[in-house]
Amino acid sequence: MTDTQMLGTIEHIDPNQIEVETNVRTVVKIDPALVASIREFGVLEPVVCRRTQDGTVSVRMGQRRVLAAREAERPTVPAYIVEGDDTTVTRLVEQFAENEHRAGLTEPERAAVFQQLAFEGLSVPQIAKQTGVKKAQVQAGITVADNEFAGKIVAKHEVTLDQAAALIEFEGDTDAVDRLVQYAEDSPEQFAHELQRQRDNRARAELVTAEQNRLAEAGFAILAERPYYEDKEHVVITDLTTSDGEKVTVEHLAEVESKFAHVRSYFGGEVEVAYYVTDPKQYGFRKTTNGVAGPMTDEQKAERKTLIANNKSWDSAEVVRREWLATFLGRKTLPKDAAAFVATGLTQHRVDMSSALAGGNSLAGVLLGLEKPEGWGPSPLDGYAEQTGKHTQVTLAVVLAGMELALGRHTWRNPDTRAARYLTQIEAWGYGLSDVEQIVTDAKSKATA
Repeated sequence: MTDTQMLGTIEHIDPNQIEVETNVRTVVKIDPALVASIREFGVLEPVVCRRTQDGTVSVRMGQRRVLAAREAERPTVPAYIVEGDDTTVTRLVEQFAENEHRAGLTEPERAAVFQQLAFEGLSVPQIAKQTGVKKAQVQAGITVADNEFAGKIVAKHEVTLDQAAALIEFEGDTDAVDRLVQYAEDSPEQFAHELQRQRDNRARAELVTAEQNRLAEAGFAILAERPYYEDKEHVVITDLTTSDGEKVTVEHLAEVESKFAHVRSYFGGEVEVAYYVTDPKQYGFRKTTNGVAGPMTDEQKAERKTLIANNKSWDSAEVVRREWLATFLGRKTLPKDAAAFVATGLTQHRVDMSSALAGGNSLAGVLLGLEKPEGWGPSPLDGYAEQTGKHTQVTLAVVLAGMELALGRHTWRNPDTRAARYLTQIEAWGYGLSDVEQIVTDAKSKATA
């Protein structure tokens, strides 16, 4: 029989009287949620201790529970105590085995717990308080447990509950789901960016489909791909004039039978339509070069493709970045270097600050959760710091918004020091940079290497 198989006794003992010796966990972080749980419910599972011949009680398994009980000021904790001296080697080996083979709840199991608690009548805030889990995570868990598609995803793949909940809106879109799952498993810090890109792609696709349907009803054949310059069959109407020398417009195509349209959407929720005809001479149209130099080279086509893709990615990243900034500014405690960052912003970024403040800097108010004013008028920031006492949050929001407003699609094409400094700082505070944002920070790194 080994030492750990010796019979012991259950006792309730003051956690401050339990010694914590050398442990396999060299760095012990006590989760506030664990402290809160023990403060309310006590230590539910006895810790394992050893009482030596001189009466000293040392914890062998349950170090975090003992330390959390001290912090929660619990008068006693249940302890399974085995009598007799111990060796450091034995203690560490057994602690390793106990921690190494411990399995936490899986994501489906966590979701099922939240769902069952909801069935028992607890609200999301109540479940969050009882379990020490954030409300958003609880809601995500309930959502996943109630959805068969999300339940299968979280059971099959290494995704979190909030990621699985986000995937529900893409049910039926296999390509989008596959990409999002890949990001969740391989690059979780990039998941929010890919999620926004997929949402933007879907929104653009819906606009394109609606316009395609309208054009089809008007008699246009819809082209899936935009014809290149070398396409001699489909002639874009911007290269055509009427017999009177007037530029051909879509109105001139009313009586044309062989007319085509290609629809695409790039930015800003707008669609772009290119119109084509075949055999333009049949309709009295004449072809003109319009000063076109000629077809694009393969290199130019590749550059154009990259430009379009990165511009789309930048727009998506802006949404994610600003949502992160709003959450960041809502924290109870801001980073210790926030004041230093504000000082840098007001000095080295003074041009951006001046431009933002001159326009009212309504974005700062939005980031703080205030309503954006319509038209010109008082800034929502007026008096906010005095009313709430959130002076640091307000000044930080003003600086962050000023830097944010200075960014745009031009930023990734022409990275500068100020943009790189800003993105590098928020990355240090926990924001996950997208690939297109990393172009800016990487350019700065290469310039200073």
